Amino acid sequence: MIAVDTNLLVYAHRADSSWHEPAAAAIASLAEATLPWAIPWPCLHEFLAVVTHPRIYSPPTPLPQALDQIDAWLESPRLVLLAEGDLYWKTSRELLTASRVAGGRIHDARIAALCLHHGIRQLWTADRDFGRFPALRTANPLVG
Repeated sequence: MIAVDTNLLVYAHRADSSWHEPAAAAIASLAEATLPWAIPWPCLHEFLAVVTHPRIYSPPTPLPQALDQIDAWLESPRLVLLAEGDLYWKTSRELLTASRVAGGRIHDARIAALCLHHGIRQLWTADRDFGRFPALRTANPLVG
């Protein structure tokens, strides 16, 4: 199963992004396929925080429009939402110990741990920081 990181969700949503078209096509390819695909819950929260932030986008996405975008993704019949489960902490603790991340990188470690916890085959992201977690395979569908 392929999971999608926040940056691809943002690019797919924001028409003013230079990556809008390839990101929207990448998300659509997953949403319209017959195979399951995934979004970690923290990525949906981060998506909302980014697209509605007036210091990041001028103008920011109005909250009702951002919520509608999430509703549209949630309508994909094969979408799986990744959340922490009973054994998540063990995966997270091992990943944090092995990667030695701290501070703001803890968020990326949380996404990586959720993916590993759920057996995700690959995380689609434009963020090279996930290279700190070699147990998680990543790919950037925006570049060839």
